[in-house]
Amino acid sequence: MVNREDAQECVNDTYHDAWNSMPPHRPSILSTFLGKITRRISIDHWRKLNAEKRGGGELALALDELEDCVSGSGSVEDEIQRRELAKLFNGFLNTLPTTERRVFLCRYWYMDSIQSIAQQFGFSQSKVASMLHRTRAKLRTVLEKEGY
Repeated sequence: MVNREDAQECVNDTYHDAWNSMPPHRPSILSTFLGKITRRISIDHWRKLNAEKRGGGELALALDELEDCVSGSGSVEDEIQRRELAKLFNGFLNTLPTTERRVFLCRYWYMDSIQSIAQQFGFSQSKVASMLHRTRAKLRTVLEKEGY
């Protein structure tokens, strides 16, 4: 599916790159030169959007699952509160059994799908979903106890 804004951005980037590289490299065929730049920019953009490390589309789903535990008001939090929350979160992770912690991190840090986590650990998808649900409930309890 072609996104109009992405296409316009690729065109703008093409002209920008062409402008920056033309003085030292006078192209013999301008259309070929611009085509090569556009192709490179488009492929780079596609790779960026479809990178596995970006969660492969799992980011929105994973964040929705965590919404009940951590609410985002949209305002910038004070640095001290962020550090306290990070310390609390790390402390919570250290209390979890190793497997539960690894499953939780695979889902919410690495944005792995429930299916890939189940395959990696040899669990059923329902077991992984249940484990994540219980861990989120524990996290919610800890956060509420601390006033978050």
